[in-house]
Amino acid sequence: MQDLVRTYNFAIDDEFFTAIDAPAVKRGNLDVELSIKKNIDSFTLSFYIEGDVVLSCDRCLGDMDYPIETEGELIVKLGDHFSDDDEIIIIPEEEGRIDISWYIYEWIALDIPIHHVHEDGECDETMLRYLCQYQTEERADATAESEEKEQQTDPRWDALKKILNNN
Repeated sequence: MQDLVRTYNFAIDDEFFTAIDAPAVKRGNLDVELSIKKNIDSFTLSFYIEGDVVLSCDRCLGDMDYPIETEGELIVKLGDHFSDDDEIIIIPEEEGRIDISWYIYEWIALDIPIHHVHEDGECDETMLRYLCQYQTEERADATAESEEKEQQTDPRWDALKKILNNN
């Protein structure tokens, strides 16, 4: 028996990310190629995802485009009840359907680095000025607070210093 392979192409846009309602990505435009291979007792779903997502820059909070290119694979079997094991997904035979949207989202999210910032010089200049001003004020406050603490001493320590000086 020869394996049967079907290939489907579809686009993902902002509407997809709104429907998923997940925290990492809210907008993007990607193309998905899905190849479904029917085996004797299972289906192998192979995904190739490519495009751009819109993320918030961790430095200036402005929108930035981030390129995505990732692949993923699911093995799906029909069974009595649903099971989402790490390696094999079992879906009820009477249902016969699987929602792959969350899996696609996970592969996209896993392709995004933990720390994402604009290239040098592309951040929002106004936001960077505010950030620099805030950091300068925060350092000045911390320095003044530190100096104030150095000048104030606990009276118990002063009493102990007197005893030490008398000896």
